[in-house]
Amino acid sequence: MKGRFKPKNPSKYKGDPTQIVYRSSWELSFMVKLDSSKDVKRWSSEEVIIPYTSPVDNRFHRYFPDFWIEKTDGSQVIIEIKPYAQTLPPKSNGKQSRAFLKEVKTYVVNDAKWKAAERYCAARGWTFEKLTEKDMKGIFL
Repeated sequence: MKGRFKPKNPSKYKGDPTQIVYRSSWELSFMVKLDSSKDVKRWSSEEVIIPYTSPVDNRFHRYFPDFWIEKTDGSQVIIEIKPYAQTLPPKSNGKQSRAFLKEVKTYVVNDAKWKAAERYCAARGWTFEKLTEKDMKGIFL
C-alpha cells in the first residue's frame, strides 16, 4: 500500500506537505496520528538524512528514517517502522539458500542504519525508536 498523505494540519509538517508519501498502511496510520496529536509540535517523513557505512559493500550510503517528530515538550525522536521479523537476525535452518542470504543482507544493512541513527540521535539529544506491528496497537503518542 503506497500513496500520498494530505495532512489536515499542514503547518505541523516540516517540509513540503504536498509531497508526503507513505509506503505502508502502518506508516499511513502513524501519519494520521502525528497530524492530529496535540503532543506533536512538528513532524516530517523521510526528510532527515543519516550517513552510514554498509557492511555489505563497505561504502557510505544515506539513510532516510521514516519519521522525525518534535513533541510539544521539546523532545525530538526519529522513528523507523519495520515488520517485527525484520528487526531480528534471521535464523538459519542449516541451509544457505538465496532467500536466507537475502534476509541476512537486509538485516545487516538495517542494523548498520539503526546504529548510525542511534549515534546521530545521541549526538543531538534525540531518541531513536523502531516500531513494529506489535508496537503499533495503542502506542500512538
